[in-house]
Amino acid sequence: MDGAHLAASPWQLFRWKFFRHRMAVAGLGFLILMYFCATFAEFVSPYDPYAVQAQWVEAPPQRIHFFGEEGDFNLRPFVYPLVKTVDLSTGRVTYDEDRTRRTQLGMFVRGDEYELWGIFASDMHLFGSTDGEIVSIFGKDSMGRDVLTRIFFGSRISLSIGFVGVFIGFFSGIVLGGMAGLLGGWVDMVIMRITEVFMSIPTLPIWMALAVILPRNWSITETYIAITLILALFGVVTGASRTVRGKFMALKEEDFVMAARLDGAGPLRLIRRYLFPNFFSHQVADLTLSIPGMILAETSLSFLGLGMQAPAISWGVLLQEGRHIRILAHSPWLFIPAFLVVLTVLSFNFVGDGLRDAADPHSRV
Repeated sequence: MDGAHLAASPWQLFRWKFFRHRMAVAGLGFLILMYFCATFAEFVSPYDPYAVQAQWVEAPPQRIHFFGEEGDFNLRPFVYPLVKTVDLSTGRVTYDEDRTRRTQLGMFVRGDEYELWGIFASDMHLFGSTDGEIVSIFGKDSMGRDVLTRIFFGSRISLSIGFVGVFIGFFSGIVLGGMAGLLGGWVDMVIMRITEVFMSIPTLPIWMALAVILPRNWSITETYIAITLILALFGVVTGASRTVRGKFMALKEEDFVMAARLDGAGPLRLIRRYLFPNFFSHQVADLTLSIPGMILAETSLSFLGLGMQAPAISWGVLLQEGRHIRILAHSPWLFIPAFLVVLTVLSFNFVGDGLRDAADPHSRV
């Protein structure tokens, strides 16, 4: 180890080790991009997510071109407009590219009006057509709504539910598991028995009952909060509390913990200064695995019709159309949200591996 590493602070060593993990850096970049799109969905999206364009029902994605038919290179990307044709004998609708015209794409173009976060009114969008023509990079759904736009808006629920649920469940699990591990006795018995009761309940029947119990007149926000709390309770709190309890019971007999107790450290100080930092790397890996687990749970439940419901927009709601074989056969682009779910879960796993290795004091820089 050279002099620079010997003189580096713990944060510098952590940063250097993390950025040596290439897959973790790539995953972090993808997650930053997705969360940026979710935060500024109104600006990033080219259209209103609820705007119905009946004349473009199930229109296929338009390919972005830089080279024209004659092989000429264009610095600005463009797409060929779609032409809709209806077979009067069969009623089948087909879409073909009109190669005689071009629709130029541009950055910061005017479009549908919106209110960013319900505060800032604007009609400026990150990208779109410069001449007002319809552009659909990911195609249209069965109602003629833009799939790319709805993916950006759907990421708000699907991505945020992981962070919010894990934040609630993770810190609740630390408190409960820490109390059980440190205090022991009847406190440990009560907390662990309650935890085991929740872990023994099958989740699918709970969700089926929840789909019936939740009032239909609840707003999207109220439904979101209820689903987040239930997912956190059954998916994070129980597992985190048992993990923390086991770690605390193993560490509380160590000499440094006994010395801190003799020095007058209370339970909260023991947890914050002595116990939690000693298994931080393990908790980081567990935390980064819990977030994609929450995302997968919300997506799966919404896909089955047990989670978020339209008019709410989430990746699971968008995938509900994919339950029909006809839709997948004729409009496979409606399954694009599933690939984003896979990429997001993989990215979280890569970032978790990188953070775990960087936080491990025994790993090499």
